[in-house]
Amino acid sequence: MTYYLGLDNGGTNTKAALFTEDGVQAAVESVATAAITPAPGFVERDMEEMWRDNCAVIRRLLERTGTDPRDIAGIGLCGHGKGLYLWGKDGRPVRRGILSADNRAWRYPMDWKGDGTEEAAFRLSCQHILACQPVSLLAWLRDNEPGTLERTRWVFACKDYIRFRLTDEAHAEITDYSGTGLMNLHTAAFDPELLRLFGLEAIQGALPPLCRSLDICGRITPQAARATGLAAGTPVIGGMFDIDACALAVNVTDEENICMIAGTWSINEYLRKEPVTDGSVLMNSLFCLPEYCLIEESSPTSAGNNEWFIRQLLPELKAAAEAEGRSIYDEMNQWAASFCPEDFVPVFLPFLTASNVDPRARSAFLGLNASHTRKHLLRAVYEGIAFSHRYHLEKLLATRGGRQGRIRLAGGAARSAVWTQMFADVMNMPVETVAAAETGALGCAIAAAAAVGRYASAADAAAHMCAVSAAVYPRPDAVAAYDKKYRLYLRSITCLNGLWPDMQDLIEGK
Repeated sequence: MTYYLGLDNGGTNTKAALFTEDGVQAAVESVATAAITPAPGFVERDMEEMWRDNCAVIRRLLERTGTDPRDIAGIGLCGHGKGLYLWGKDGRPVRRGILSADNRAWRYPMDWKGDGTEEAAFRLSCQHILACQPVSLLAWLRDNEPGTLERTRWVFACKDYIRFRLTDEAHAEITDYSGTGLMNLHTAAFDPELLRLFGLEAIQGALPPLCRSLDICGRITPQAARATGLAAGTPVIGGMFDIDACALAVNVTDEENICMIAGTWSINEYLRKEPVTDGSVLMNSLFCLPEYCLIEESSPTSAGNNEWFIRQLLPELKAAAEAEGRSIYDEMNQWAASFCPEDFVPVFLPFLTASNVDPRARSAFLGLNASHTRKHLLRAVYEGIAFSHRYHLEKLLATRGGRQGRIRLAGGAARSAVWTQMFADVMNMPVETVAAAETGALGCAIAAAAAVGRYASAADAAAHMCAVSAAVYPRPDAVAAYDKKYRLYLRSITCLNGLWPDMQDLIEGK
């Protein structure tokens, strides 16, 4: 039996999954990789622990399934985009990695927008600047951690760091690095003018050589083979940003449909031959299929809020479910399904880690009264997350000429029937999902299968390895109810806009 291994290093979990040549998920292993929050707005990860977690899930996967590592024809990998992972000149991590949920550099995008830097950079990068992008984080480190950049040999994205540990070869894969703010999207190359605009000329030599998603970018070294149980010499491809991997996994390989990912981030994206250059969307990047750009609207405002709700408000229910072998998510879905679309629940702003309206905005439940229970709050979280996705979707639709096509949904919401129906109703579009539970890892496996020659292209591999579900259609009465709620959601944000600067001053002790 021939297998393809997909590695997915997300914002909260590290996963390894085996897939057959027809896309069947044979097995998966996962571990929660700890996030470290040393200060408000800071979200970091121990890079050595991250590497050990990757080794552990691969080894457990092989041992549990009894898979001969020589049956793995290729390895693909993806990871959260943005963030920052620095490898030192001394052969060790320079510091802890920084995750995409980090908001420490929030002031830099605001300042660059105010002084014209963002406008000048946009002409080259085709991107508005986010606090969690490497360009912002590198500037923050330059100004706040003297010596850090001087000690850096390689500036890595998440999955590129893991590939480096597997192969001992440094590469910058373009789907990730075209989202850093450091690449010229028109030339598909790092641009010294961008470095000059941001005052980051000193890191030019630390940017690894560029590669593409399906390039063979090295092979498993003997040292990595001992750590993981993989066969030395197994080919490892460039891989991709996890939102590209999910798009492949739901067979979004042309311009027809929209991919929506409800994970730690609210990801909303579609493919287009040329970037959108009028500034109306957040980000253009290079897709893993070289003929396409990925048009993206995103923010860390999605199902990560759901995880907070479990951790902080349902700890005893989670513990009981685990003790009884049940899923806490099944119980939550039952709670959410006990409400109708027209039922009032508090308005939830899903801004626990960052926002898509103001970098200083914070989360809130609005409209609470004494009759509300945790069930009402949970339903509010489900709805607020869906509304945040719609906020992004509306911007994308304005560049597509309407609601043609369908939404292909991935992430936690795709595994919930009540949430999938809610997405169809809130977006007023048909929604389809795929059979594979681990869409990021499946996208990696699809790319690996194409890279080693099993299929003619990544699109061909996706056509053979993706099993798309029947569509869930919007219900007219529910669409009307959610339209009213969405308008209230937008009005709530508008009413609070003047609050955020004063709140930020209080947080900073001013």
